[in-house]
Amino acid sequence: MPRPEPDLRRTWLFGPGADPAAHDSMFESGASVLIVDLEDFTPPERRDEAREYLSGFVARCREHGYMAAVRINQMEKAGMHDLDAAMKTRPDAIVYPMAEQPQQIHELDTAIAQCEATLNINQGSTEIVPVCETALGVVNVRLMAAASPRIRCAILGSEDLAADLCAERGPDAEELDYARRRFILECRAGRIEPVDAPYTYNDPDGARREAEFSRRLGYRSKSLVRPEHTEALNGVFTPDAAELGHAREIVAAFEAARKRGEDRVLVNGLWVEVPAYRNARRTIDRAVRLGISS
Repeated sequence: MPRPEPDLRRTWLFGPGADPAAHDSMFESGASVLIVDLEDFTPPERRDEAREYLSGFVARCREHGYMAAVRINQMEKAGMHDLDAAMKTRPDAIVYPMAEQPQQIHELDTAIAQCEATLNINQGSTEIVPVCETALGVVNVRLMAAASPRIRCAILGSEDLAADLCAERGPDAEELDYARRRFILECRAGRIEPVDAPYTYNDPDGARREAEFSRRLGYRSKSLVRPEHTEALNGVFTPDAAELGHAREIVAAFEAARKRGEDRVLVNGLWVEVPAYRNARRTIDRAVRLGISS
């Protein structure tokens, strides 16, 4: 089954590496990408155990149609050991924590290429997904995106980023507002898909509200750490019937205006020009690719 395009990967769910019960919850979640985590979510003394679970985890992802990703440790720590174990299972993506510099990406790209050659995996098929969870990582994400063609998406961090900023964490996430805006700007400039930071409070309504704000900023996907938040977040990042109807109205009105030789048209109080028309077409196209017809 081909992996979905970056803008269709609405939810990225992190889960612990050494907890089979948590894996079961992940497979029941409906998230677009399942990330088994060998870093913070797995105590060091259980990482060997977690590596043993990777083969079964990735196989289940294939069976259920999920994208399979593995978050390894940094290369200078246990990352190479993690990578060797992960690549034998042929994951769709390697997720890299505390990404800050292009050199980290170059090193990881080279190591993955060597694994692909050894294991007869199609060269370049394994994606790299940097997690930008420090101030330096956020401001350098565009440089990292240019460091490897394997990067199609990048994830914004939350808890580590707040700690690096010396910020006071709160459910409204106001302390991450600038980082969230800066990150999407840098990712769009680098032509990669930004994945918003996870909502780490045990409140599905709060997760949904934060996702709605992210969507207004331009995000089309979000990471998460609670499987029970997935349904609400998938809904936020899926065009609904009202949005699709409005997009179609814009397209029809603008195209009719152009046929009349007019440069713009008024639709529900909005003067629709070329950018709004293109955005409406993009919404319709994305809905089609998500399998939504009404």
